[in-house]
This record gives sequence, C-alpha cells and structure tokens, in this order.
Amino acid sequence: MKKKFGFCTVAFLSIALLAACGEKSEEEVVEDLGETLQTMSGYQTSASLTMQTGQEPREYDVQIAHVQNEENRYYRVELQNENEEQNQMILRNDDGVFLLTPALNKSFRFQSDWPSNNSQMYLYESLVTDILSDSERSFAIEEDKYVFETVTNYQNQNLQQQEIVLNDDLTPHAVRVFDQNYEPLVEVAFHDFELNPAIDSSEFDMDRHLPEESEAPVSTDEVTEEDVFGVFMPSYEPANTELSETSEVQTDDGIRVIMSYEGEQPFTIIQQPLSMSTSSEVTPTRDMGAGDPVDLGEVIGIQTDNSLTWSVDGVEFVIASDTLHVDEMAAVARSMTATHEK
Repeated sequence: MKKKFGFCTVAFLSIALLAACGEKSEEEVVEDLGETLQTMSGYQTSASLTMQTGQEPREYDVQIAHVQNEENRYYRVELQNENEEQNQMILRNDDGVFLLTPALNKSFRFQSDWPSNNSQMYLYESLVTDILSDSERSFAIEEDKYVFETVTNYQNQNLQQQEIVLNDDLTPHAVRVFDQNYEPLVEVAFHDFELNPAIDSSEFDMDRHLPEESEAPVSTDEVTEEDVFGVFMPSYEPANTELSETSEVQTDDGIRVIMSYEGEQPFTIIQQPLSMSTSSEVTPTRDMGAGDPVDLGEVIGIQTDNSLTWSVDGVEFVIASDTLHVDEMAAVARSMTATHEK
C-alpha cells in the first residue's frame, strides 16, 4: 500500500460529498486528461521551482512555452535564479535540442528525444503522462483540487514518488517529488496556465535568445582566476573507486585541473575557468551529438554516452568515463555542485 502524504489524505466520505457537489470521479478526470493530451495545441505557464537536492534549497523561476501539432513539438523552458550567470534555457525546435546560458553566451546543441524520455516535473504533458501510465496511482480530492500520487521516471533515481495537484479545470496547481523515505526533494508551484495559446514560432528560435553582437560576452580582464576558480571536490564516489592522481595544466583561460579516479568504475573529472571571449563575435554553438539535458540541482548539464558537461560558479566541468553509468556520473556531478574547496 502506498504511503499517503498529509495534503492528500482524505476520508472516503469527503470524496463522496464533493463528488455529489459536482466534482469529477477519478475515471472522469483521467479520461479528460487523456483527451486534453491528445487535442491540445500547446500551453504556456510560469512556476516556482524549489530543489532540496543540495546542501541548501535552490529556488528558480520557470517560464515555459510549448507548441505541438502532428509534425512538430517545440519547447522553451527558462530557468532563472538569483545568480544571473546561471540562468539557463532549454529549447527544442526543428534543429534539435539546445541548452543556452545567455549571460555567458554559451550554447550547446544535441540530438535527443527530450522531454519524452523522462519525467519532467514542470511540463504539463509529462505530469499527465505519469498519471495515465501509473496503473497503481492513488487519487483524492481536497479543497476543490484533484490530487494524484504516482511513481516517476526521473533521471535522478532519488526522485521516486510524486504528488501531482490539479485545479478543478485540470490545469496544474503544484507538484511535490519525494525520495524513497518520502522526504520532499522538489516542489513546483504553478502561478498561471494558459492552454492552447497563440505562440509565435520565433519564440523557439535559438538566435533570438542569445545576446546581440553589441552585447558581447564579458571581457577576461573583468574576471580574474581567483574570482571564479577554486578546485571542486566530489563528496560522492562510486564504490571501490578513488582518486589516484591530480594534475594541472596551464591554458589560455587559466588552470585546467584533471582528476583521475581508478577502481571498479574509473572516470576523469576536468575543471577549468569558463572561457570568456574578448571579441564581439557570438560564440558558436557546440554540437554535442546525441545527448540529454540532465538536472544537477543547481544547473542543467548535458549527458552523452560517456561524458557529462556543465558549468557553475564560473567553472566548466566535464566527467568522462567509458564504464561509469549515467546515473553515477550525475551523482558525482551533484555532489560537486554542493562541495567547494580551495
């Protein structure tokens, strides 16, 4: 039997009374959600995202636009927090999936099935799909809200269960995602939601969301190595794997640190200051091939078959391994974003 959370523990009699006053049954809600998923042309929404996956809570403002038809699925997901340089955007258009960091004029392109390959706690159609696909879901009604508990399919395997709260018109109200001990790790509160809006296709154009040439990247003489770079050490290591060697290489952008781990699951961590061009030219998009955006708590990284790339606090990181599983790579990365040592 699934554990019930405080918000959605409702007596059967209360549900029956609410249903008698016009509330829909679980079967009716599920049927309507399925129809909405099939017939909608898109939506736009804003939300607040709070993550408890690091040492301190991280809060983000999220803006989402989505358009879908028989041929295309377009997405624009903006994640903003108090550190403007860590604001990021995920775009999906005809050219692929892009991860942009506009303040740093950084962009990556990769081929991916995102967002359909994993659960996405801030995408409406992903939440609906999770509800429809979980045959063991639970359902309750509280304060004119429909509340579902479902299993999840997040990249972060610590996120195992979720509570999805819908308004009486079946628009999203809130989401809470829990670990195996039913401790909340992620919370999403939706502020508004518009179904089937008119959204111009230019909203999904990558060039529109990067700086103009006159707004070129920050010059290197405005950022010193001491300001942006200290060695990050992971607090998590895979079993029977440990640090064997650390080396430093001087580059044009500063010191590159290479940490080699040996054991059952060997891997390498490379970290160096983010390069910031002094020219007025827009930095070209880096093509990553096949990959997926992956949530690392503080930022979104890019996962390929044998590497994970991300940047935080003025430092660019790469984890490379032929043997490390993608979940293990992400676990190492998340532990590095929470541990900073000079």
